[in-house]
Amino acid sequence: MGFLDRPTRHLFFTGKGGVGKTSTSCAVAVGLARHGRSVLLVSTDPASNLDEVLGAAIGTRPTPVAAVPGLCALNVDPEAAAVEYRERVVGPYRGVLPAAAVASIEEQLAGACTVEIAAFDEFAKLIGSPEASAGFDHIVFDTAPTGHTLRLLSLPAAWTGFIETSAAGTSCLGPLQGLVAQRDLYARAVAALSDPGSTTLVLVSRPDKVALDEAARTGAELGALGLANQVLVLNGVFRATDRRDRVAVALARIGEEALQRIPEPLARLERVIVPLKREQVIGIDALSRFFDEDAAFSQDEVPEVPPVALPDLTTLVDELESAGPGLIMTMGKGGVGKTTVAVEIAMALARRGHAVHFTTTDPAAHVVGAVVELPEGLSLGRIDPRTEVERYRDEVMATTGAKLDEAGRALLQEDLSSPCTEEIAVFQAFARTVAQAAERYVVIDTAPTGHTLLLLDAALAYHREVSRQARTVSDAVIRLLPRLKDPLFTRILICTLPEATPVHEAAALQQDLRRAGIEPYAWVINQSLAPLRVTDPVLRARRAQERRYLDEVVERHAMRTILVPWREGMGINLDCAVPARAQREHCVRDDRHAAGA
Repeated sequence: MGFLDRPTRHLFFTGKGGVGKTSTSCAVAVGLARHGRSVLLVSTDPASNLDEVLGAAIGTRPTPVAAVPGLCALNVDPEAAAVEYRERVVGPYRGVLPAAAVASIEEQLAGACTVEIAAFDEFAKLIGSPEASAGFDHIVFDTAPTGHTLRLLSLPAAWTGFIETSAAGTSCLGPLQGLVAQRDLYARAVAALSDPGSTTLVLVSRPDKVALDEAARTGAELGALGLANQVLVLNGVFRATDRRDRVAVALARIGEEALQRIPEPLARLERVIVPLKREQVIGIDALSRFFDEDAAFSQDEVPEVPPVALPDLTTLVDELESAGPGLIMTMGKGGVGKTTVAVEIAMALARRGHAVHFTTTDPAAHVVGAVVELPEGLSLGRIDPRTEVERYRDEVMATTGAKLDEAGRALLQEDLSSPCTEEIAVFQAFARTVAQAAERYVVIDTAPTGHTLLLLDAALAYHREVSRQARTVSDAVIRLLPRLKDPLFTRILICTLPEATPVHEAAALQQDLRRAGIEPYAWVINQSLAPLRVTDPVLRARRAQERRYLDEVVERHAMRTILVPWREGMGINLDCAVPARAQREHCVRDDRHAAGA
């Protein structure tokens, strides 16, 4: 299989959420190990699900996978890495500097941006330190969805440049020596990433326009950073075997049309095709069959399952409208349709005559570019990191900087030039956006789970960091957590698919939200085949598998459950945004079957 016949030492798997990065990277790691290679599989996703896919408990140190000799796996834990990083920086000063000075250093290291640099530090070790990965022939990285991955892979160069241009003083990470000591490590990481004989970037995509466009953008951006050795894996390619099945024919046509219009940069890459599976790719046996085309077309008998009757999106919009203006946030694993659900809700509320603001916190989102015509009352926004960084730097220099002498301004400018300033700036913008919900509906399409949790969990840490740099904290930041915890102000919609990993990750997200005092309003199960009549054997098998996860959500997790059937145009298609009941014939659906006829 092409690139796996001559694998490089480092293999990075990246792409839009939900395209199958974890399944693909795990299947490759298992395959390499079974061919006698020693493999380390690493997840850099804050919401890693390696454990579930491999069917084994994975820790933060290389953990042998018992069922596959030669394979070890680990999850990079940002919080644990931050604890180790803080102590590595602070430890040498204990007993040397006055207690007040040590306390000041620890306070500087309490910011959430320290979590980012610590996680990056662990990542850089695996790339740039021979000792950290000794004994392994290959290191396979299962990365977070695109925006988070672009940030991670750009950090070696960003922090190397910051170290080289910083003259003195401290940064928001504490003493600069904490970074300078790693200068050589980061330089080696940059060199390894840009060496085509050492590193392969595997762009994973589904055969649909949005995923392919994002893969092309990612490839271009990472290519500009030096990761030029790239391969494309097309996962979930579906070919209809029953032409009488309208859903199967529509699904196959969408894939074929997307592949016919594949972006030129991707068309030039080596390509691996993976068929849509009847089964979920969970466990070593399923991973071993991942690249086997015959596994997709088994003719095993599929049991018939009864239809499911659950409220739909129109019912949800009715409830949100009756509750009045406030904050509506869609959250969940990448690829579950958060953006689609958020856009449809925003469009429906605006068409009903309400003032609505739609925005996204996803670093990889391009929803604004997809919108052609807006109904009256709907405004669009995007929390763009670059724009927010410039705004934040200008604000701090004009306020705090105006009170400092030349040396103090230079030191503050250095502080604001560190890459972690982006996190602070984005947080400020998030707080301002939330504040708008006091007067109108604000619909926020959030980044995938791990990135969003870091944003929400960071409130107090960012409060301290903003206070340190800017001296003053806005009312929007002060009131953010109380607003998020107020069920009359905020309605969290947890989006998922009727599959194992998305459902279980959504359940973990709900637990995290509840620990923070935030109660989800409803679960939205998206792209379901359960309400549809399908006869194609692959789709019938997938439909039958859905039932256990629908029941799990309804019976164990959700206070309120909304079911959204798969339909042609499930992407960001404003002509299909929460269609009126009379317009639903545009969806590929048999309503008599859905009702139990």
